[in-house]
Amino acid sequence: MAKYKAYPEYKDSGVEWLGEIPEHWNILMGKRLFHSVRTYAFKNDEQLAASQKYGVIPQSLMMQLNDSKVMLALKGTDSFRHVEKDNFVISLRSFEGGIEYSKYSGCVSPAYTFLKNAKPISFNYYQYIFKCRPFISALQASTDSLRDGKSINYEQFGAISLPFTSIIEQNTIASFINNESKKIDNLIEKQQRLIELLKEKRQAVISHTVTKGLNPDAPMKDSGVEWLGQIPTHWSISKVRYCFLFDKGLTITKENLQDEGIPCINYGEIHSRYGFEINPNIHKLKYVNKAYLKNDKNSLLIKGDIIFADTSEDVEGAGNFSQLTTDSSIFAGYHTIIARPIDRKNYRFLAYLFDCQELRSQIKHAVKGVKVFSITQAILRGLSIWLPPKNEQEYISKLLDNQTTQIDTLIQKQLQQIELLKERRTALISAAVTGKIDLRDWTPPASSTESSLTAEEATA
Repeated sequence: MAKYKAYPEYKDSGVEWLGEIPEHWNILMGKRLFHSVRTYAFKNDEQLAASQKYGVIPQSLMMQLNDSKVMLALKGTDSFRHVEKDNFVISLRSFEGGIEYSKYSGCVSPAYTFLKNAKPISFNYYQYIFKCRPFISALQASTDSLRDGKSINYEQFGAISLPFTSIIEQNTIASFINNESKKIDNLIEKQQRLIELLKEKRQAVISHTVTKGLNPDAPMKDSGVEWLGQIPTHWSISKVRYCFLFDKGLTITKENLQDEGIPCINYGEIHSRYGFEINPNIHKLKYVNKAYLKNDKNSLLIKGDIIFADTSEDVEGAGNFSQLTTDSSIFAGYHTIIARPIDRKNYRFLAYLFDCQELRSQIKHAVKGVKVFSITQAILRGLSIWLPPKNEQEYISKLLDNQTTQIDTLIQKQLQQIELLKERRTALISAAVTGKIDLRDWTPPASSTESSLTAEEATA
């Protein structure tokens, strides 16, 4: 925050979550700034939903944003409460993510508490106040009953002290946060686009190398495999059934998982979270009881084994897999299929083969489902695969290990940069709304193109 100046004079607010505040700011109890409102839903009110990510929005919009169904009130909304635009809502999980702001009029479950401003305020300013880390910590400290799953009530909220300054200053602070957040969000978006390009490059490198080999001048032949095209003449075509033996994961549910015992990887953790390498020294896994070692050894992975998720919520995820690349003992969990290489010398090549676009295309066209896509041992056994000579498999694996590691390192750097940008945004919001930086002379840039923020500036 070195680039921003502080106010000339401060005073002790007497409030732990605020600390020192500008000399001319006031402190008001929540109940003096906001009234609790209990108005029954109007006949034509649209049903709204409160979420930490989107605030209070229509259920229809929530379904669209989440691409999923939302529970509607089957017995009607007569018992619901009316929410006006610019009201704030204390939801059942507010102690986790703050108080939600509503840009819409409608009705919400009576389980929520509704707040209407008692004084003229900048709604954007208090929207940022209610979502900043220090205030959420104050919410969490406001009651001991949160551990019992109880929500925050108006009396508890009303006892929390809030900063209050002129509405002009509130608006300036809110405008500043809006402006800086947009710049940081733009940087995050650029980093995310770069990550996607790196992932595409990674995929292209793998697909080209495992289908065309290392010699660009090698004579080619028609593979006879759909989606594959030509392969080097000296490569052979086979079926997965001749290269792997199959087992299934433990017949358990997530309720059987614990915090110690034997590591266990389940279908939800495969590939999308870790890439296709499982390393319990790096990845945080759940565990199962050691007693499973007596009767379920067939579900225990050994180095080189590939584990598939047998279901996916989208067809692109069909065929997601991970491979154990260490000598660790790890169980394959529920909803998983184990493929054990018969020849383990070049197990890495087989993993790269399963990760190439051409083989995944075969899988996507073979899986069954509409909303949930299922893969079976029979589907996997019937897949066509192509195999270079063993020495060439080894060369390809070593080359791809080196190239993908370089790309993965770049991806990790971008992810770290994104986290730094998010931390920067969070810290900037907290500093602005609690008066740690003086923004009274700040003016919006003349145009969005005049003010830019580099990644280095944003994370300084």
